[in-house]
Amino acid sequence: MSKIRKITITAILAALSTVLMSLSFSVPLVPSFLKLDFSDFPALVASFAIGPFYGAVVCLVKNMVNVLFTTTGGVGELCNFILSAVFVVAAGLLKNKIRGFKGIVIGSVSGAVAMAAIGIITNYFVVYPMYSLIIPMDVILNAYRLIYPQTRNLLHALIIFNMPFTLFKGLINAAVAVIVLKRLLPFLMRILPFKTK
Repeated sequence: MSKIRKITITAILAALSTVLMSLSFSVPLVPSFLKLDFSDFPALVASFAIGPFYGAVVCLVKNMVNVLFTTTGGVGELCNFILSAVFVVAAGLLKNKIRGFKGIVIGSVSGAVAMAAIGIITNYFVVYPMYSLIIPMDVILNAYRLIYPQTRNLLHALIIFNMPFTLFKGLINAAVAVIVLKRLLPFLMRILPFKTK
């Protein structure tokens, strides 16, 4: 596949990912600043079809566009980029090791698990300390305590709320990827270099 074609496919998937990210929404049982969206699905397709690097580029582009409309001072977009990139790169690397549709399934689920695990570290050491420069940590923790009053500290909040939410978000995107790719794989094989054996 030519580099121009790879760039073109990446641009199309990045545009779709950007639109899907702008359609994020809140879900019950977690603070409202944790948003669910399906923007990782196009990045997964890029990672599986043309390589993990291109999946990460899709993640970067969608966040660079969405930061123009940010309400988090760019911190939310930084967090989204880090976790999305972990998700799609890990999934793509595993897909390269395990050929066929089985690789898509295992890669997607493993990427979601990796994203949830890495999310604890990045949120605790990078993202939330940056948030606290804009919003006091007590205010952030109180948003968690409104849902679960026994929340003790940031690490406790991340384990109780963020890690399960991130895993759920990853698995939802993984499920969409698996379902759509299973149905569309014969068509996609004509335009993308999927390897099924």
